[in-house]
Amino acid sequence: MTITRRKLLQKTGYLGGVALLATHIPGSAHAASTITGVFYIPQSYKALSAGANGFVEQLKSHAAGQFAVEYYDSGTLLKADEQLAALRAGSIDFMFHTSSYITRSVKILGITGLPGVVAALHENPGRIARGSALFNLVNEELAKENIYLLTMMGNIYEPEYLWSTADKPIRSIADIAGKKIRVVSFEATQLVERFGGVAVRIPSSELYLALQRGTVDAAVANISTIVGRSLQEQIGHVYRLPITAYGIGLFVDLRRWQKLPQELKTAMESASDWADVNGAAMANNDIYPNELWPIIQDAGIEKIDPSKEDLSMLETAAEDVTSAWKDDVGHEIGTRAVNLALGSSS
Repeated sequence: MTITRRKLLQKTGYLGGVALLATHIPGSAHAASTITGVFYIPQSYKALSAGANGFVEQLKSHAAGQFAVEYYDSGTLLKADEQLAALRAGSIDFMFHTSSYITRSVKILGITGLPGVVAALHENPGRIARGSALFNLVNEELAKENIYLLTMMGNIYEPEYLWSTADKPIRSIADIAGKKIRVVSFEATQLVERFGGVAVRIPSSELYLALQRGTVDAAVANISTIVGRSLQEQIGHVYRLPITAYGIGLFVDLRRWQKLPQELKTAMESASDWADVNGAAMANNDIYPNELWPIIQDAGIEKIDPSKEDLSMLETAAEDVTSAWKDDVGHEIGTRAVNLALGSSS
């Protein structure tokens, strides 16, 4: 552990798993004036960082001297797998998190990654915007776990595709069989295994070497991960099958949220409104098409779009993944969520 990281963990009381919040929000039992937030994504992931950075800037602008904002990105305070526990322990006040990392812990968030659903959800950003029926349903389920979602950045991000090395090309679903494929989410794992691939969970920070050394032959990833980790140097092909996706949620502890002074809640909600309009939109509509995909083009990576036959196979396999997810969240809730994601009013 670095000295900086140790000091930061001591500051929030998270070191050693002990939750002793040292900087409390205004109006709490211990008067102080700092609210602390985290995100593990590094700034090299421009598309994914933009919404979070904007939220923090907006929140600071609304502070008006009433409170201070401490924001630790790039995992400088907490790693991805530590954030949810820290939020629940009260060691931080808010966190940004990619939904794909925590769908096993917070299962309703699986709606943002279901194959067969993500393409329609991505193409219709209003369906998971603040105040939408799907957004409210997600929050109803999160409340059972004492979590409150302030925003999902207005939409999920561009789907995750299959990126393969030059010597192990994946140009169709048939090519997945026998390949070692890096995954993150449970949903992607299920799909890869149904197509005969070997799913390997590897953090993005270790993926460059994993591809270089042949530990994996391919990766299910969003383009932000590819460019953010310079993986285009190890990739030869991208098969643009919408296997899964994720959103970036802004989460708080529900009970603590309910006790916040109104001026702080209003500031956070106003900043969340900004993030809802601009967060995912900046990535999906600007950074991806105008900055990141040209990098892929310049790297000479072959782009392959799925055939109608493969899209049909994906739809069939997705039904099994969706059915398993509904078993986890409850059939009625799961069916409502899927219908809303697909544009049905019920």
